[in-house]
Amino acid sequence: MFEEASEVFDNMFKSSFPLTFIVFIPAVLILVSPLPTEAAHEFTVYRMQQYDLQGQPYGTRNAILNTEARTVEAEVLSRRCVIMRLVDFSYERYQKALRQSAGAVVIILPKNMSTMPQDIVQQFMELEPEMLATETIVPVYFALEDDELLSIYTQTLTTSSSQGSSSAAEVLIHTATANGFQMVTSGAQSKAVSDWAITSLEWLSYGADSNGSGVSMLLELARLFSRLYTYKRTHAGYNLLFFVSGGGKFNYQGTKRWLEDNLDHTDSSLLQDNVAFVLCLDTLGNGDSLHLHVSKPPKEGTTQYALLKELETVASSQYPEVKFSMVHKKINLADDTLAWEHERFGIRRLPAFTLSHLNSHREAQRSSIMDVRSVSPSSRHGVGEPPAGPYVDLRKLSRNTKLIAESLARVIYNLTEKGAPGDLQIFTEQMVQEEQLSSVVDWLTAQPRAAQLVDKDSSVVSTLEYHLGHYLKDVRRHYVKADKRDPEFVFYDQLKQTMNAYRVKPAIFDLLLAVCIAAYLGVIYLAIQHFGVLYSVVRRITAPKTKQH
Repeated sequence: MFEEASEVFDNMFKSSFPLTFIVFIPAVLILVSPLPTEAAHEFTVYRMQQYDLQGQPYGTRNAILNTEARTVEAEVLSRRCVIMRLVDFSYERYQKALRQSAGAVVIILPKNMSTMPQDIVQQFMELEPEMLATETIVPVYFALEDDELLSIYTQTLTTSSSQGSSSAAEVLIHTATANGFQMVTSGAQSKAVSDWAITSLEWLSYGADSNGSGVSMLLELARLFSRLYTYKRTHAGYNLLFFVSGGGKFNYQGTKRWLEDNLDHTDSSLLQDNVAFVLCLDTLGNGDSLHLHVSKPPKEGTTQYALLKELETVASSQYPEVKFSMVHKKINLADDTLAWEHERFGIRRLPAFTLSHLNSHREAQRSSIMDVRSVSPSSRHGVGEPPAGPYVDLRKLSRNTKLIAESLARVIYNLTEKGAPGDLQIFTEQMVQEEQLSSVVDWLTAQPRAAQLVDKDSSVVSTLEYHLGHYLKDVRRHYVKADKRDPEFVFYDQLKQTMNAYRVKPAIFDLLLAVCIAAYLGVIYLAIQHFGVLYSVVRRITAPKTKQH
């Protein structure tokens, strides 16, 4: 009987494939646990800037990613995508990923920057210039957090932390059972963008205060003075030229080329006439200080000196809470980049200043991705706890706008020599529209304004041109292209990409699964080959015991 049963099982496994498949499939279903979430998550990432400026490379030089995710807690980061949150970021951890030749670094930013501690935001802002100046082949991405991305980070952190367990068996079991994520970008390798033009109609800045505040203030000043210049009896003896430049973060390339075209390549230009002064607006959306940065102190009796004194007069008479001062810094041509935009004009011997609430050009917030439009109540009404990092206080932006407008009006109408008191107001509080300033700042901070992303057909440029056309005459665009033979700047593409996170099992899981399947098949084979012995053992165990009398 046993021989017949053994022969039946043997024939079944040799000749009946469907029945064999039915026997084996439960083992596979048991070994492979069902996944609790979706297999993939898609999100937008922004690659760290990549450009060449005056032959010097900046930023990350790679854009392709297809590797498994790990957090910085893992011991081995080579050829892994290192995910870290901003709250856990440090320069030591960042350097650890670079030293181990990580496949990529993804930094998760919070949606609301005001929730971050001030010390963490300040630390990251101080590290940003060094990160950008360090050329690296490791692609560095930034992503805004969401629930799915935080879930991926948490699971990856658990997997990475388990590698430091004391027991090798625990590490092996946890590695085999944990879920991993394969991070893949949809874009191609970055390449240089040919014939890209920087458009000078807007300062293509990083953020809200630097220099969205300066652009919004310039638009408001254009609106205010257009009302005075509409009628001949209120038209001053000065012509006002409003210039919003492009490429400010790239050593003011838009300003440089605009000056060259108007001073070197034309016989008829407004700049060929006597220019009283050039006033640059930079980072004016916060603070109770106002600094006039100069490369050469103005001499008494000049229009530049009159502007300095009028700013002092208006600040002391109408806004005593504002601390006004002049900051003198000579132009250092040995530096790779200029400190302030007015230095571009100073090199061409045009009297120029920069107004800012920042005391130094080295302040980290001038080139930080932390400079965002805060949603904190304090940014809109000046009350409550201020948010972490740079932000725009609309009350102070409106106050600074009126202070500068009053000072300019006193200069061009020569009010001090006419005996006008310092507290005389040309523009009432209602004339400076805080709602319009708020709308412009909100709009600017909602647009991608890096020079590599804004072309001549961009809605940013066309909207600004339309807005300026309401108040100014003869609004023109000015395009700047790099010299093909010896380019001063080179931009690269693939700054914005889509990243996919695919849920995968680690390679050790496939190995263990193969071992389990082989063991299962081996047990079944031995059971069939020795069915008689197995049957007798089972029968002996299950047979009822006989009672002895």
